[in-house]
Amino acid sequence: MVVIEQVNNVWARVQTEPGIAQELSDFFTFSVPSAKFSPKFRAKQWDGKIRLFSLKTHKIYAGLIDYVKEFCRINGYDCKVIRKGEQNNLEYAIPKNLKYVPHDYQKMALIWSLVKKRGIVVSPTASGKSLIIYLIARNLFAKGKKQGLLIVPTTSLVEQMYSDMKDYGWNVEKYCQRVYYDSGDTREPNKPLVISTWQSIYAMPRKYFQQFDFVIGDEAHQFKADSLKRIMKNLVNCEYRIGTTGTLHPEKVHKLVLEGLFGPSKKFVSTKELIDRKKLAKFNVKCVVLKYDEETTKKLAGADYRSELEFIISHDGRNRFLRNLADSIEGNSLFLYTYVEKHGKPLYELFSGSIKDRKIFFVCGNTATDEREEIRRLTEQEDNAIIIASYGTFSTGINIRNLHNVVFTSPTKSKIRTLQSIGRGLRLGDNKEEATLYDIADDLRRRQYVNYTLKHFEERVKMYNEEKFPFKIVNVRIK
Repeated sequence: MVVIEQVNNVWARVQTEPGIAQELSDFFTFSVPSAKFSPKFRAKQWDGKIRLFSLKTHKIYAGLIDYVKEFCRINGYDCKVIRKGEQNNLEYAIPKNLKYVPHDYQKMALIWSLVKKRGIVVSPTASGKSLIIYLIARNLFAKGKKQGLLIVPTTSLVEQMYSDMKDYGWNVEKYCQRVYYDSGDTREPNKPLVISTWQSIYAMPRKYFQQFDFVIGDEAHQFKADSLKRIMKNLVNCEYRIGTTGTLHPEKVHKLVLEGLFGPSKKFVSTKELIDRKKLAKFNVKCVVLKYDEETTKKLAGADYRSELEFIISHDGRNRFLRNLADSIEGNSLFLYTYVEKHGKPLYELFSGSIKDRKIFFVCGNTATDEREEIRRLTEQEDNAIIIASYGTFSTGINIRNLHNVVFTSPTKSKIRTLQSIGRGLRLGDNKEEATLYDIADDLRRRQYVNYTLKHFEERVKMYNEEKFPFKIVNVRIK
């Protein structure tokens, strides 16, 4: 017999015999593929595994109760669940002064969140997740909740979420408090909804988090990080725990950690469906594979990833190609890079010195939040501007409706980062119905050797196929 009792809004405790407990521990134990790179693993202080069920305390994340039930079903064990609280009914309300009519999938996400009380809403980038968040928050306050916490990953998203809620018709000056390092506001809640970066509050004492009775985590795929897990574990009084994201990490262990902290995940609409319904811009991918001469491929054969990347981002011919591409494509264009000093700033200087009659903006982690917002606002008013921005600042969540082109100047193998970056170009604008991604890849193959970044490109192509994005590949000889 297995008895699962929900202890609080974070944890559940499993009561069973030792043998079954060991089986349960094995079932919820996962090897971490990247463990070999961890200093603790190398020092033999960690075996490279994540255990979601504790044999010592018999505790497991409350969001994984359904997985424990499935474990019992598979193994033929009787199972009893004692949950905390009751399920909700289907009552919900759309604010009367809302300036927009929610789409069907947004209403479905709202109802599902209110009924389940905990879970992860999976909805593609540019599908209107901020409106879903707004509707959830307004309904929870209508149900009597007093203090809510909305966690976002960047200061720009704090400002954007605040601006969106004002645009939806809410009195944000009265109901919303912005918290980040230079916002000028206290961290202590003084308005019903605190909109904060996780970096601003993760070190706060446990008592601070006990003030909140619901939490919404935007870009929930990032909550596998230790600091974010700490926040979620401290939010013991949050009966409602809703995450939103465009995509979840493909590794099962990461998905289970997130579902453990929030609850089960559910996808409400796909990117292709939204494009077909003309809710998002038509999207094409142009893959440009740069070919290098024999001397170069011989020199780089067998190089490690860091050396290969250093070569790519500092290659004069490659950077000139990016400059020429920027000068030739029409419309507002976003060039995404990884390294500020080694690549971002040199590209900005190169573009600024040779591309005439076009506004060129540069964004990195040190760019002030209000300056990023101003760049975003100005770009909305332009039709031929260029933004050179780091992946960390502009690949996630930033809403620029009038963006026609996205260019990957630096390689990435992350599916989440790729999809988030693509999302920058999917939003419809007044003068925009179509967008293009330029995926720049580097072919440094020699005989049997295939370079790292080309392998990463092959993974992105698989993703384009999976997402049914139309794409074509062209080869360009680089000098």
